[in-house]
Amino acid sequence: MRSTTVSADEMLKLDNQLCFAVYSASLAMTRLYKPVLEKLQLTYPQYLVMLALWEQDGLMVSELGERLSLDSGTLTPLLKRLEANGYVARVRDVADERRVHITLTAAGRKLKARAAGVPGCLMAATECSVPELIALTQQIQTLRDRVKKAA
Repeated sequence: MRSTTVSADEMLKLDNQLCFAVYSASLAMTRLYKPVLEKLQLTYPQYLVMLALWEQDGLMVSELGERLSLDSGTLTPLLKRLEANGYVARVRDVADERRVHITLTAAGRKLKARAAGVPGCLMAATECSVPELIALTQQIQTLRDRVKKAA
């Protein structure tokens, strides 16, 4: 492995910052999804909630927050809007009323079929193949896990 020395000035350039590359890519991704998700009457965070529920319906609010890395102060308003739109229902656990399960309604389950084309928009915009997207996703997930561990 070749050792490379980089000056402090180079290390402090904005375009050399991994954090900025990830941040700006996230902003670009959200802008890409916005018009596609508007047709589904979803915001990007609401779409993420729906993805998690389509994968595993009936999650508790705390499990959903953990899965999406969202705190309850952010998640609760999202869930209220999804409930008002008729996509989910919040159901208190009969054994422990502090626990709230989020379940898909018939409309929420039906929305999954309408959302099936959303990933194709990403593929078209990025001009990436499925194997490239899978590899990139895995790299970003590894980075995320390392950063979480370090934090």
